[in-house]
Amino acid sequence: MDAVLELANVSKAFATHKAVDDVSFAIPRGAFFSLLGPSGCGKTTTLRLVAGFEAPTVGEIRLNGERIDLLPPYQRNVNTVFQSYALFPHLTVQGNVEFGLRNKSKDANPAADKVRRVLEQLELSGKEARKPSELSGGEKQRVALARALVLSPEVLLLDEPLSALDPQLRQQVRAELRDLQKKTGVTFLFVTHDQEEALSLSDTLAVMRAGRVEQMGAPQELYRKPRTKFVAAFLGDINWISGVGVRPEAIRITRGAEPGSKMAVVSATSFLGPSAHVTTTIEDGTRVTVQVPSSDGPYAAQETVYLSWSATDELRDLK
Repeated sequence: MDAVLELANVSKAFATHKAVDDVSFAIPRGAFFSLLGPSGCGKTTTLRLVAGFEAPTVGEIRLNGERIDLLPPYQRNVNTVFQSYALFPHLTVQGNVEFGLRNKSKDANPAADKVRRVLEQLELSGKEARKPSELSGGEKQRVALARALVLSPEVLLLDEPLSALDPQLRQQVRAELRDLQKKTGVTFLFVTHDQEEALSLSDTLAVMRAGRVEQMGAPQELYRKPRTKFVAAFLGDINWISGVGVRPEAIRITRGAEPGSKMAVVSATSFLGPSAHVTTTIEDGTRVTVQVPSSDGPYAAQETVYLSWSATDELRDLK
């Protein structure tokens, strides 16, 4: 594997609190790598360690095989897109994108062709003279990305960059972000607490908990074969039935008994657009949620139904 960024046994302690605890991973060049986890799990601290805004208590961080954990931020060939975008309100789009290059080169006209190409890539051509206050949320995010990408970083660090967007725009910008990463070939280290974002965007996903990497791998692998109950529950809805995990979409619901099915009573149905969640209770009192196409049903409260699933869909022996 051609690893562009490596963390080796990295820990970071603040007084008595260990925010990052013995974290190791390697990111292949050109990959979209995500750190996913709840608030306080250490994902943003890990990103700040790579950026140089924090120093590791122990461990090493390498970029292209060279240690960077002892270097100041400005000597590391990485750039950060912050959650707030951190655009300069008094500068135009052009001025914001050029800012890093001017600061780096001290040139009055820094790499005009490069700036133009990046603005075109981010679909910002024609908006060069606008101020941030004249831009939509999605346009502000693209300006922040352009300002970082114009510096040709080895790794682009993204700290929950979609969290400020409304849900509909978030879907659109998510697709644009993935497309941009593939077009540019720049390695992305993406931090998020949103499971859907991480699953849909990532080549590799690392789920963090209490400062440690709980599990790492392809999104499909983590969703289908989680090693712990935490990973199983954090990556999507799951039912625990007699100690076994079963995803709602893996359960079949019928009105007639089938071999091996469990009788259940419907308590509620939630319409979710293309799908619906039917909440039921089986005989031992366990609540079980079933995902069905919204065209199915309707299932009435107190209606008796039967639930079944394949043994291959059961998640067993989770820690």
